[in-house]
Amino acid sequence: MIKPYTAIFIPAGCPQEYYSTDESWDTHWIKPSGKSCPDMLKALGFDKPKIFPLSKEEITYLDHCFRCMHEALLSDKVDGNFRASGYLYSFFIELSRLAAKGKGSVQIAPAVTKAIAYIDENYMKQPGLESISKAAGVSSQHLCRLFRQTLNCRPMEYITKRKIQAAKMLLAETQKTVDQIAEETGFCDSSYFCKIFKRFESITPSQFRSIEQAL
Repeated sequence: MIKPYTAIFIPAGCPQEYYSTDESWDTHWIKPSGKSCPDMLKALGFDKPKIFPLSKEEITYLDHCFRCMHEALLSDKVDGNFRASGYLYSFFIELSRLAAKGKGSVQIAPAVTKAIAYIDENYMKQPGLESISKAAGVSSQHLCRLFRQTLNCRPMEYITKRKIQAAKMLLAETQKTVDQIAEETGFCDSSYFCKIFKRFESITPSQFRSIEQAL
């Protein structure tokens, strides 16, 4: 259960799923990109999944940076991106400072981060639970328990989500066929890929691509 005024950092390519338990759900999210972004995030300590419970007072400046970024992008098409980048850097500097205080910060279990790293490198090969557990350095039963506690899913379900995430990027950013994408992301055939994709995304891969291209 995520409490109000909580900051969550999720690395690129890491599948995620969240939903509201009542009608008061409200989120602000940022998806930074650019050639220097990975180096900046790593230098600030944002290279692994992290959760930072914050107070209402602590989140005020972060919210200010967020709103300034949004306004810069909307109001100025010429140099709005540059100004927004400055606010983005300020945002992460402040978040890094708050994280360094360590007050109430929640660290993801090392076994989970090791398992995620292993899955990220091997998801297209459909690794088994035993090999993932070995890479994580824990038993299969313990890893499944950690995944349920941290990600609310089993390791094998996470692999499927990771494959769908990779497929979405290929659908949006390349002209590869559905058959090619199914093969590259480790699905046994395109029909099974389309079935699983629709189960998770509620639309077909072709429909997803059409929506992305229209944006």
